[in-house]
Amino acid sequence: MVEVTHEMVKDLREKTGAGIMDCKRALSEAGGDRDKALDILRQKGLAIAAKKSARETKEGLISSYIHAGGRIGVLVEVNCETDFVARNPEFQELVKDIAMQIAWSNPSYLKREEVPPSILGKEREIYRAQARETGKPEHVIEKIADGKIEKFFNDSCLLEQPFIKDSSVTLNDLICQKIAKTGENISVKRFVRYQLGE
Repeated sequence: MVEVTHEMVKDLREKTGAGIMDCKRALSEAGGDRDKALDILRQKGLAIAAKKSARETKEGLISSYIHAGGRIGVLVEVNCETDFVARNPEFQELVKDIAMQIAWSNPSYLKREEVPPSILGKEREIYRAQARETGKPEHVIEKIADGKIEKFFNDSCLLEQPFIKDSSVTLNDLICQKIAKTGENISVKRFVRYQLGE
């Protein structure tokens, strides 16, 4: 049995923002392995977020972010359940981070469910054609197309993108961590990104 030290707990807490006891339990469960403990905390955060996802979000913030000397601008609306959380500096920082992510990554959609079937169909056909040119058998071509569709979602859907400040988590994972921490549902409602000359 590995001893869970104060430093290990502190390190995990700084990385995740989870409570001290949650970090200690996760490290104990993971036998002191920080990466496994991270996964355990993520799963718990996702479970908590899933329970809260049906709750209505009518409060929140609309925030802006201007980048590259005024060449890129973003407006984003992020909702939560109460104005108490909306005024919380950590929630406000999350909203700013989301706006910065949009400026940097230029997503086309909020989540995969918003991608029109016609776009997905076109993308899949392109990926199939590319795979056929390599001479792969048909059943392999479908697997290649499936993999490239997942990559397409990761690139073009905001919530599936790796977070710019920590690529080990997606933006959705980050929001789930904040839901677990605040005890409130948090959702990105909408966004718009402007680029000079476009």
